[in-house]
Amino acid sequence: MTMSLFSDFPDITALGQALRDGKMSARELVQDRLTHIQQSDLNAFIDVNPDLSLAQADAADALLQSGQATALTGIPIAHKDVFVTQGWRTTAGSKMLENYLSPFDATVVSRLQQAGTISLGKLNCDEFAMGSDSTTSYFGAIKNPWDPTRTPGGSSGGSAAAVAAGLVMAATGSDTGGSIRQPAAHCGITGIKPTYGTISRFGMIAYASSMDQAGPLARSARDALALLEAMVGFDANDPTSLSDCSGQPNTGARVREQFTQHQTHYEQQGEQPLKGLRIGVPDEFFNGNIDTDSAAAIEAALQLYESLGATRVAISLPLTQKAIPAYYVITPAEASSNLSRFDGVRFGHRAAEYTDLQSMISNSRAEGFGPEVIRRILTGTYVLCEGYYDAYYLQAQRVRRLIAQSFLSAFEQCDVIMGPVAPRPAPRLDHQESDPTADWRNDVYTLCVNLAGLPAMSIPCGFSQNQLPIGLQLIGNYFSEGQLLAIADRFQQHSDWHQRIAGTK
Repeated sequence: MTMSLFSDFPDITALGQALRDGKMSARELVQDRLTHIQQSDLNAFIDVNPDLSLAQADAADALLQSGQATALTGIPIAHKDVFVTQGWRTTAGSKMLENYLSPFDATVVSRLQQAGTISLGKLNCDEFAMGSDSTTSYFGAIKNPWDPTRTPGGSSGGSAAAVAAGLVMAATGSDTGGSIRQPAAHCGITGIKPTYGTISRFGMIAYASSMDQAGPLARSARDALALLEAMVGFDANDPTSLSDCSGQPNTGARVREQFTQHQTHYEQQGEQPLKGLRIGVPDEFFNGNIDTDSAAAIEAALQLYESLGATRVAISLPLTQKAIPAYYVITPAEASSNLSRFDGVRFGHRAAEYTDLQSMISNSRAEGFGPEVIRRILTGTYVLCEGYYDAYYLQAQRVRRLIAQSFLSAFEQCDVIMGPVAPRPAPRLDHQESDPTADWRNDVYTLCVNLAGLPAMSIPCGFSQNQLPIGLQLIGNYFSEGQLLAIADRFQQHSDWHQRIAGTK
């Protein structure tokens, strides 16, 4: 078997069929993948445990032999290292949790295991998911499989790199301000962030609790749907988990049924399958920040959608630029609260030298947190201080509400919103900015979605002149994950960007 799974199996369906037909065993597949993970120089994985993975493979083989296998039985995946796991370390890419072993699995992890997937380990990420280029991890920067001198994006950079390289068929990620969509775009794969509250956050190490949302990264929309179907659902352990989605139970079946309904409708419309679909294109997404290669690829993608019958509608999201300051007030504030639990007392890194309890906590945090995390903790603590709370935090929350309202107004004119994921393809790993917050501004197209809690995804739509992937962002109304995936799948039926294999250009 070659380095990339995709050289032999185009999607999860094909691999699953090969396993059910007995062309290979799950154990043989896992052994092969573990070998390639060990040989990989992408630094995508933080922790692997062959014994655990092979035990899951043996359980999958028993199901395959009994004829009780599901669509995901035996499919190798891996988890972003913000989801706690039994047996594998959960570090959140930090020194603070370098050796932490959780006594339980995150709900996302347990649901995917119950669905039959096999975990190959934990994936590298920006420290505590704070970053957009996968360089803030305590365990070192992650490399982009398309160009090892480039970032894979962040914070789910390890997830995107592992999928793009074909080390796994799919992976979990988390998206607080674009951390699934941006690395998916930079690595030429598909990633979706569902509506906030549809996937349980139980067992996911929190960055900003009101925006963190889990989601899958995979090669195609159909593969992403297969994982999302298993991940979605109400969880009583998560107080932000939704039991109801606009009158429908919050289940994976809801997403699958919505996808199927839209696909059936598209099939009935013949050569113009997307006739009647209104695509909103915000003026603010094309205001000069985007580079020419990205703009050209996105324009070509929009023209393809129009050739399939869709109609382009000019819309406005006037508060797009305001999303940056609002996001970088609210998320640091929540982070400063969430990370206060890491003090070296009960768990986490403890400094070797201290004189009393206060110095132990102070020294442990100074040693355990990296510069980007400290920067955001200090920012968050500042905006929550008396005298600044009203001026910054409350004002940011007001802007957040207005952003959500602007999206609802836009969806009165269109069915889906499309535009760039990032202003340019993946930057170099060694790129330097004189302003440490400069990278924050590159998230302008993704932040507003998290502030509003909407579903959104990224699909590959082209390459730059130097052969770096470019992603198209699709933003849907609340609880429209199935529709988004159906629209994305229709694009992928008429293009091959998602079928390109990293390293074979």
